[in-house]
This record gives sequence, structure tokens and C-alpha cells, in this order.
Amino acid sequence: MRILGIDPGSRVTGFGVVQVLRNGRIEYIASGCVRVPQGELADRLKTVYDGVTEIIKTYQPTMLAIEKVFMAKNADSALKLGQARGAAILAGANQMLDIAEYTALQIKRAAVGKGHAGKQQVQHMVKALLGLSAAPQADAADALACAICHAHHAVGLQSLPRRPSRRRRMRLPL
Repeated sequence: MRILGIDPGSRVTGFGVVQVLRNGRIEYIASGCVRVPQGELADRLKTVYDGVTEIIKTYQPTMLAIEKVFMAKNADSALKLGQARGAAILAGANQMLDIAEYTALQIKRAAVGKGHAGKQQVQHMVKALLGLSAAPQADAADALACAICHAHHAVGLQSLPRRPSRRRRMRLPL
């Protein structure tokens, strides 16, 4: 399973691609950022969409994991973030990827072990978990942490024993 993690942003959208191997180990493939120039909103969103589409075509992931928007102090910033997030989700949907969403708390807990970790802690743990020689840039590290979070959830779900479904017949009163 190849996972594209996205840390959406109205100025910088981080991405990280990991591969989950058969033994459950997570392997680093690529990471970086889509930088959005100043300008009209439509042009900025198109840059996010085109950038994520190009990443998908280049690295051929099977899943897209993306961070959910949380309400910050500034509603305008949250709205712009949501629009950038929507452009990234649309890029994944148009390329027929399965899409999973995680809160920042879930992502940090999966990568660092605690949900209120700082940026430097996330960078350090992503570097350690993926065996990188240097810590990735902050937005790319957040995106890699998102991909790692999905890898942990997906592998965990696959290891659960499957139970046969038990259908119960409804008896209607006569």
C-alpha cells in the first residue's frame, strides 16, 4: 500500500509519500511542499490542485490521507485552509484514490505518542520512524506524519480477525 499524506495549507501544502511493506514496515518514498504564490484565490487553489495531481501521477499512491480542518481563532484562515484542503481532496478523488481524514490530534498521537506534540517533536519522530538522515521541512513532516497515521490505522484494521456476519431474522408480530 502506498500512501500520500497531505498537510493542507493556503500558502504551503506539505506532502509525504510512504510505502507500507508486507511485513508492516513503513518505507519513505518522497516528501516536499507545494508552494502557493500570492494572487487570486482561484489561481491559488488551482496551484494546490495541480500540484497534488502531479504528485499523484508521479508517485502512484493508492490512498490519500489528509488532515482535517480545525477551527482556529481566525475564521478567515480556517476558511482558506478548508478551501485548500478541498482542492487537495478533489485532486485525489479525480485520480480515484481512497481518501482518509484524520485530526491533528490523531496524527500527532500516531507519530509522536502524544496528541499535543510540537512541530519539532513531529519532525524528530518522523525522521526516526522512517530512518531519514535529516528531519524533513515542517510541512512535509506533518504530511509524512499523516501518512504514517493512516499506515498504522490501515495495518491495524487488516490484522483484526474477520468474523462471519450474523444476520438475525426479524420476526414480525402476526
